[in-house]
Amino acid sequence: MSESWLISGAVRDRQGITKDWDFVGKTRIDGVLVREMKSVLAGYGYLTEMFRGEWFPEAPKIDQVFQSVLEPGKVTAWHAHEHTIDRLFVSSGRLLIALYDSRESSPTFGMVNEFRVGIVRPAVLVIPPKIWHGVRNIGNDQAVLVNMVDKAYDYENPDHWRVPADTPSIPYTIT
Repeated sequence: MSESWLISGAVRDRQGITKDWDFVGKTRIDGVLVREMKSVLAGYGYLTEMFRGEWFPEAPKIDQVFQSVLEPGKVTAWHAHEHTIDRLFVSSGRLLIALYDSRESSPTFGMVNEFRVGIVRPAVLVIPPKIWHGVRNIGNDQAVLVNMVDKAYDYENPDHWRVPADTPSIPYTIT
């Protein structure tokens, strides 16, 4: 006689990742690229490459690199660019990066993507123009977000559009 250990209502988890740690069943917004990195252990700690042009040969060259520091729990949302490509890399801490495709002609129109990236799971996220994105620090310490854009910030005519974090126009809550 076998003893039942399952509790009423228990449901087995569905597969979420492959043996290579790729996410299963996650459709990516059209034009969004992600490349996860592996850190190299060194005698002093570790080294992680942030970006190599050969990873995304079709993408324009980098014109500016800057970093943003987010305090724990803080959000920067929502923003998009009409012409600029963002390449985001988290060099310290843990961030949730959410994307929303509002391009009516896109095959992924209306789709939301969510990425949890950081020091433990480093990745570069390439965000094409016209994709709304928001970022939230999901760690207990400051997080550093590095952005490597193809067009430097134009101080007099910024290619930067914003809506409030709680806008009803985006079907996702980032706060």
